[in-house]
Amino acid sequence: MNSQHAPLRLTVLAATLAAALSAQAQQVKPAAKEKIQKVEVKGSTEAYDARREDTASKIVLNHDEIVKYGDTTVLDVLKRLPGVTVGGAAGRGGEVRMRGLGSGYTQVLINGERAPAGFSMDSLAPESIERIEVMRAATAEFSTQSIAGTINIVLKKAIKTAQREMKAGIGIGDGFFSPTYSLQLSDRKDQLSYSLSVNGFHSSFKRDTPDLETATNAAGNPTLVRYTPSHEDGAFDGINIGPRLNWTFANGDTLTSQSFINIGRFKRKVDSASTASVGLPSPYPFLNWDMTNESRSFRSDLNWVKKLEAGAKLDVKIGASVASGRNDSLRRGYVAQYGSKTLDSLVNSHATDEGYTSTAKYSTPLGKGHALSVGWDFGFNNRNDARLQTETGIVAGVSKPNNSDVEFSADVTRLAAYAQDEWNVTPRWSVYVGMRWEGIKTAVSGSDFTDSTTRTGVWSPLFQTLYKLPDTKGDQIRFAVTRTYKAPNTQNLIPRRFTATSQTSTNTDPHIEGNPNLRPELALGFDASYEHYWTKGAMVSISASMRKIDDYTRSQTKEVSPNEFVSTPINDGTAHTRGIEFEAKFPLKAVLPSAPAIDLRANLSRNWSSVDKVPGPNNRLDQQTPFSATVGMDYKTGKLTTGGSYSFRNGGPVTISDKQSGYTSVRRDLEMYGLWKYDPKNQLRVALGNVLAQDYVVESIYVDGGNTTRRRTTSPGVMNVRATVEMKF
Repeated sequence: MNSQHAPLRLTVLAATLAAALSAQAQQVKPAAKEKIQKVEVKGSTEAYDARREDTASKIVLNHDEIVKYGDTTVLDVLKRLPGVTVGGAAGRGGEVRMRGLGSGYTQVLINGERAPAGFSMDSLAPESIERIEVMRAATAEFSTQSIAGTINIVLKKAIKTAQREMKAGIGIGDGFFSPTYSLQLSDRKDQLSYSLSVNGFHSSFKRDTPDLETATNAAGNPTLVRYTPSHEDGAFDGINIGPRLNWTFANGDTLTSQSFINIGRFKRKVDSASTASVGLPSPYPFLNWDMTNESRSFRSDLNWVKKLEAGAKLDVKIGASVASGRNDSLRRGYVAQYGSKTLDSLVNSHATDEGYTSTAKYSTPLGKGHALSVGWDFGFNNRNDARLQTETGIVAGVSKPNNSDVEFSADVTRLAAYAQDEWNVTPRWSVYVGMRWEGIKTAVSGSDFTDSTTRTGVWSPLFQTLYKLPDTKGDQIRFAVTRTYKAPNTQNLIPRRFTATSQTSTNTDPHIEGNPNLRPELALGFDASYEHYWTKGAMVSISASMRKIDDYTRSQTKEVSPNEFVSTPINDGTAHTRGIEFEAKFPLKAVLPSAPAIDLRANLSRNWSSVDKVPGPNNRLDQQTPFSATVGMDYKTGKLTTGGSYSFRNGGPVTISDKQSGYTSVRRDLEMYGLWKYDPKNQLRVALGNVLAQDYVVESIYVDGGNTTRRRTTSPGVMNVRATVEMKF
């Protein structure tokens, strides 16, 4: 890693090489007297199994599998994929994780690029997705900010036939109401094709979220027992519009315009009443919190693919995005239910983002069995944020009034260049080698902190190989060695203090402040797997992985003044993670020829990790999921298709530092669905979600000098029923 001078010469070299090869490919023509024999090869790309045949390891979920279960968001699809979990309570969305790792270790891409600012995964409808690629090991073409792995969501581009489809659904549960609608239009005329997807939803909820704070002294005697029941009432409205245009020229070139428009509005009101049976009462026993968040984002890409001589191809894309968001938060505190106001805190914040991207890839056959690609990846993003906070009625001695009018600006420039080659050494053995350099420059300035600039540059050598075992038809092994990294996000680099959610800073709910001296986390990774295919749709695989992570980043909480705690991210030594994954899927007929039309699937993942400078036990990477598993079945008879899946995600205790630890409860998620096809154009889908209605518990623990403080929050589970009418016209 070079943290001072980014080697831009590599980018210039890659661009020059791409231009030279492109020009050479176009200039190469057969001699006048040479007779060229025309050979036409026809085949079905749909029959190609990328997971089985590609040297670079990946799991590919096609469109039919994505929409099979009637999910309303892509998060519901992702949680069933092997080795993938979604954090948070059931039905609440959350962070997408591979190998149980979140917090930026898992990279999520849209069409090979990071999603634009303000884009919500919840607003992306499964109907608009062509395929989902899960890559356990990194490749040079995509960013290597993927220590745990990469999930690439590829949206629909090519339009084969005209399509007009409309869906309308409604979901209900205890305190939950959610109508949804979607419209998909597509058609083709001569060389022009287009598509338009519109997806909208409303989700309102009412729920109780109890919170319990306890403390004991060194002798084990209780010094605090404070119970705070909270009632939440909120709603989320959103719309996602995705127009696409495709031109195919006479020479085979294609030009694609693809855009995203996302608009969302979230409102929430929380009323809490705190009582202390032991120790001091809360400084604000009765607290009302009204919050409104509005977001808008737009992104547009223009992609040109040029076919060249001798099988070469040039793929160039440019894009731009704009986004804005507004957040208003009003907190009012009272010492008694109908008493005088002791807190009046108003926060108004507004942010805008502008971004530009440019990527190019030149690929060509090279020699016998080689497929060479070189390219570059450029991105720039500017974020401006303004925050006005006014406070009155603060209880003396508890916290200080924070009256501020601050703003900051952040410019993030990303530049990368890469080269990769896939070599079919023999019919049974193929090798992938790649090299990527990626540099990031982050410049932040603000009215209440010192300007700072951070530069990082990471070289990523990559190697993968696939060997098909002799004397077998479907047995193969894979191995990969990768260098990946995790760059600090902009928020973690800004040395500004953000107020704790409970208003008063405590060791279990501290203020948050960034660290401009953070360095990237660098990881050396090894992956190995065995795969067995024995009939169409039937496979079994087992894989193992390990990562050694240097400059591991963790949150450190310190008491900066009496009764004032601040959490700051720091680099702290080395971490290690290991894991094994198992997957099996097959039609029951593959083992019992007389069986009914039942498809079975199962996967499990076991993960271990440790942080060298954090004492054990349970000193694993923050919030890593130790174990997850999913089993499912689908059955089809006549016009009826039905099925279900059961997912299990383990939690348990985790040690964050010598003073901090946490706990998350087990999550069990049972889903069932039934699909009735009236005719080829009309069908009804009914689904049950979170059937077990299990509560989700999160606990934070702080130990200092024998004194122990705990904060336990419970999110109630709610079963929901959804009915969707699907019509083609």
